[in-house]
Amino acid sequence: MRYPEAPRLDLVDDLHGHRVADPYRWLEDPDDPRTQEWSRAQDELTAQVLSALPLRERFAASLGDLVRSGAVGVPVWRGERAFSTRRDPGQEHAVLRVREADGAVRVLVDPMALDPAGTTTLDAWSPSWEGDRLAYQVSTGGDEESQLFVLDVANGELLDGPVDRCRYSPVGWLPGGKELFYVRRLAPDLVPAGEEQFHRRVWRHRVGAPADDDVLVHGEGSDPASYFGVRTSRDGRWLVVSRSVGTAPRDDVWLADLGGDGVLRELQLGVDAQTAAWVARDGRLWLMSDRDAPRWRLAVADPADPATWAPERWQDVIPQQEGAVLSDVALVDGPDGALQVLAVHAVDATDRLSLWAGDGGGRLAEVAAPGAGSISGVSAPPEGGTSAWVGYTDYATPPSVLRWDAGPSADLVPWEQADVAGEVPALTVVETHATSKDGTAVHLFVLSGTGQPDRPRPAVLYGYGGFNVSLTPAYSAQALAWVAAGGVWVVANLRGGSEHGEEWHRAGMRERKQNVFDDFAAAGKHLVAGGWTTHQQLAVMGGSNGGLLVGATLTQRPDLAAAVVCSAPLLDMVRYELFGLGRTWNDEYGTAEDPVELGWLLGYSPYHAVRAGTAYPAVLVTTFESDTRVDPLHGRKLAAALQHATASDAPVVLRRETSVGHGARAVSRTVGLAADQLAFLAAHTGLPG
Repeated sequence: MRYPEAPRLDLVDDLHGHRVADPYRWLEDPDDPRTQEWSRAQDELTAQVLSALPLRERFAASLGDLVRSGAVGVPVWRGERAFSTRRDPGQEHAVLRVREADGAVRVLVDPMALDPAGTTTLDAWSPSWEGDRLAYQVSTGGDEESQLFVLDVANGELLDGPVDRCRYSPVGWLPGGKELFYVRRLAPDLVPAGEEQFHRRVWRHRVGAPADDDVLVHGEGSDPASYFGVRTSRDGRWLVVSRSVGTAPRDDVWLADLGGDGVLRELQLGVDAQTAAWVARDGRLWLMSDRDAPRWRLAVADPADPATWAPERWQDVIPQQEGAVLSDVALVDGPDGALQVLAVHAVDATDRLSLWAGDGGGRLAEVAAPGAGSISGVSAPPEGGTSAWVGYTDYATPPSVLRWDAGPSADLVPWEQADVAGEVPALTVVETHATSKDGTAVHLFVLSGTGQPDRPRPAVLYGYGGFNVSLTPAYSAQALAWVAAGGVWVVANLRGGSEHGEEWHRAGMRERKQNVFDDFAAAGKHLVAGGWTTHQQLAVMGGSNGGLLVGATLTQRPDLAAAVVCSAPLLDMVRYELFGLGRTWNDEYGTAEDPVELGWLLGYSPYHAVRAGTAYPAVLVTTFESDTRVDPLHGRKLAAALQHATASDAPVVLRRETSVGHGARAVSRTVGLAADQLAFLAAHTGLPG
């Protein structure tokens, strides 16, 4: 192909004795006229390539139905009101609703009503303890720069907002709904230039009062990359504040008695562990933690007695389980009124439900789920009751909600089902294991219409492998559309995720990051050896950290797959910390400021691993211009490097998209992107459609 001209700079940095070439650094600047002209030329080339794909319209039609299938969120109960999200077929965004005691349902926040263009997203929401007020956060254009508002639930009247600089802000209400705790960044003129995305603080806010009058609660002197959490008890007596630096898998936790002196006291500080703490209706301090329990446990202590906060004094309610990872809990009442815990554990990336005695008496029962799927959350009224609500999805079931009631049967029954748009194809899921380079077993979900490798078929291998993210079964329009066209879709549970607990995560981070790429390559080879596909029919796909995964795969193993989709990718691992939220990820990857850690990064950095004269597979890089997490510069630089270096006829193209970012987007935007990705992969793996 004839690619747009991209001048190569003779630029070499000397970093801790490493000579690091960076010929396309000029592409880091989106305002540089050279970048703008190059990007326009890439747009033209990509439009030509994508418009010629034979299955593009067919995938768009198929995905148009499957993506538009509905989705229902797990309800949050406040008194007799239940708050939840729902998206029906045909809606661009989910709406936030309230269900009244009489069953009547009203919409409280509709992103399309706020912005008919569809570029506004609902980022977070939190009802007051009484359910009469709602704090919610929205952002526009994909920038995720949330503004916080408060409304009156009864009449929809806006009581407060917008309060800016509330990105990723939790909300902890005080009883009465007049005050709340939240997290807000300092004003730009109070922080060093370039650090406007950092410097968060915990504030106490009175609804309707100017945000500038908020009372500073915590955070002064913290690392600028700190994230904070806030939780309050239903009676308003207890405040829990947590802090993590970036995405580090450890946190500090403080507890304050607001009915006493209100001083935040250390519950966990400087410990290499994660602990979620809250004071429940029984007055006990509940602790869900991986401290000395990498697969997590649930314990209790006395909030009023700091002596019991020491881990050796914690009383286990759910001890760590062998081979199972605890991920969520809800407190419920048994038929006799005794406190019980409904718990979610993952076994080989499939979620299981069980019931436990709240006094530590052990497991009471297993609760049968509808199938091999994922439980997105469990919820119960904070004041108690014998019912709980369970979010459920699997590869063929859109996110829906089930109800569980204590009693002799204790079965899950449908409560609110998401509507399915279009025809879900016949689907069989096979679970298998690949063997990685060091002998580690890597779990795979293989989705197909046959359930067996009757003949090699075009296959898409999808992975993530980082940040403690678990790829459990979930409804996927892309997977269903691919299977419906005769292909095989595979999800790999790589190290770096949380499928087997914190040890599994740490086995794929920092100096062990190469394990993730080895796991992924082993998965591809396993599929070929098992007769599911061939290297000429195999594609790999990933986004964000998964974009790094497939970027490293295509540069380390260009022979593994015939096609690659690399979306919102992280690719220049030497300079990633200088852009977006990059500095918050250095505990996951390492930092180029450290000589040893720079060596780790250079060992796999995809941008720096491109070699001239290599026959690279077909590559589609997709970036989002409003992405404030992973800067689009990564995709630009790798695309330019691959276009210059490749010795094959397979295309390398860059698909840019404006007015969207890293996170949520309108359904129509999702359909367009997914159709282009699948059609590209189909064209280069031989999927007939």
